[in-house]
This record gives sequence, structure tokens and C-alpha cells, in this order.
Amino acid sequence: MLNSFFSYNGPLSINEIFKFLKIDTNNKENQTIENIKDLLSADSKSITFLHSKKYQDIAKKTKASHCITTHSLKQYLPKNCYPIVVENVLVATSIITQKFYPDSIEDEYDKTAIDIHKSDFAKTVNAGKNTFIGKNVKIGDNCLIGHNSIIEKNVQIGNNCKIGSNTIIRNSIIKDNVTILDNCVIGKKGFGFFPITNKNLKYPHIGIVIINENTEIGCGATIDRGSMSNTEIGKNTFLDNQIHIAHNVKIGDNTIIAGQVGIAGSSIIGNNVKIGGQAGISGHLKIGNNVEIGGGSGVIKDIPDNSKVMGYPAKNIREFLRENK
Repeated sequence: MLNSFFSYNGPLSINEIFKFLKIDTNNKENQTIENIKDLLSADSKSITFLHSKKYQDIAKKTKASHCITTHSLKQYLPKNCYPIVVENVLVATSIITQKFYPDSIEDEYDKTAIDIHKSDFAKTVNAGKNTFIGKNVKIGDNCLIGHNSIIEKNVQIGNNCKIGSNTIIRNSIIKDNVTILDNCVIGKKGFGFFPITNKNLKYPHIGIVIINENTEIGCGATIDRGSMSNTEIGKNTFLDNQIHIAHNVKIGDNTIIAGQVGIAGSSIIGNNVKIGGQAGISGHLKIGNNVEIGGGSGVIKDIPDNSKVMGYPAKNIREFLRENK
């Protein structure tokens, strides 16, 4: 399935991909590649990437026909997946992603947005003053949108949703009964780039944000869209004010996160998790179900189910209290 939220410039032939990556090849089977996806969601018509041994178990099961990877990691790929060996996997992946989706690098303001009171939603949405709406937007029944908010292009909003004032949303799916308070930015690109001599190479973000039913997002929250996969907030999850959720983060159901928490990219938070204020969670971690993380903690490794942790680095709360009597 193609990503309909971004302009698409495919399919690409595998020989075109080799050319973009400056790889010499004698490949005679010029297979057509329809999309670029992560290891888990890739199919036989897709190219994917493997940049860390941490994902070897997922790599062994990928259905992708080709994978951008390194010489040391190609051993983890199944026989159906042809390795494309490069020096820097993420840079190469960035180059190919941009070829498929050329407008996924920048986030310019939405030039298609018009005053909602002059749009098809004028009679169906209760909106404040100076509120704008972009193209490819769907809004369900009984929704409220505050003053000075912009629902930019490529947004779907369900029924009974409340969007506060001074909020910007794009590239997102908001499901039923969701409340988003004032001054939020949802669906903009994440903080992804690679330092190269005298410049930084920006990483494309072709994922979206999905906020599931009965969830509340506090004032001043920023939720970045995914780079390759989606950023997703579970059902009945409540976020306090001034929280940052980075690209590709997955947060489960019935989770409560207090103010000024930061969750770095690609971390997975389970169900029924409680996170205290000003805690920080590093990237690419897995936080289990029923976990409690004390305020001000710094989480730098995975946390198993049913744990209570606190401190920096975060450790079992009993150990923390014993050391800080």
C-alpha cells in the first residue's frame, strides 16, 4: 500500500536505485520496486533497510525483495531478500526515500489552507475565528476547533473531537472522542538528519501520527510524525502539558504521561504505563506494560513488564530509595 499522504514519484527500477546510490552492478533482472518500508511492513514489492543488529530478529522475517544494509548485517536477511551493501545505511535509505516521496523532507506552511468559514465545513464544524483548513481533510460529526488553529492538508478527524486554539495539525489521523488542547503541533516532521561535511542531510519523514479513541493531548505538546513507520498514541491515553513525542514512537492504551516528558525516536511504550513529570526516555527502547517511571528519571535501557523505576539511570524503585536514604 502506498503512502497517500505524500506525493509519490515511483515506482523505481532496482537499477535506478543502484544508480542513485552510486553502486556499480551487472544486475540483469531490472525488477520494479513500488515502495520503501520498514522491515516489519515491507512486502515483496518493497525495498527496506537494516542498520542495527538490534533488529536482526525482525530482519530474518522481512518479506522485502531488497534491503539496504552493511556487509556485517546482511547475514541476518532471509534468502528472499537481496542485500544492497552500503557504507552508511541511514544516509542511503534517506536518499531512496526522498526519490519515492520528494516532498517528505520539508514542512513548508500549507498553501492550500483557506478560512474554514469559507470551506465545505462552514456549516458542519463549530470553529473559532481565524481558523484554516487544508486540502484532503475529513472531519466527523460534532467537532469543535478553537481560534487561530490550522488543520493542514492530509488530516482525518473523527467524531466528537475537540481541537484547542493556536494548534497546528497535519499528516495525522485523529480518531473519535479525542481532545487536543491549545498550542499543540502534531504531524510535523521529526528531528532527523545526518552531519556531512559542512552540511546536514535531512531525513525524509513519510510516516503519519495516529491518535486513537478517547485520548487527551495537553497544552503545548509536540508529536512528530514517523520517519518510516507511524507515530501512534493508544486508546484512553492522557498526555499532560509540554510533552514531546518523537518520530516512530508507539504509546499503548490507558497510559498516563505527566508534564515535560520527552520520549526519543522509535521507543515503544506499553499499556497501562505511568510516567512522572520531566522524565526522559532514550530512543529505540521498549517499555513494558504496567510500568511506573518516577518523575525526573532518565531511562536508558529497556524496562520489563510490571516494573517500578526511578532515578538516573532509572533503576528499580526499591534500589533507588535504598541508595538515597
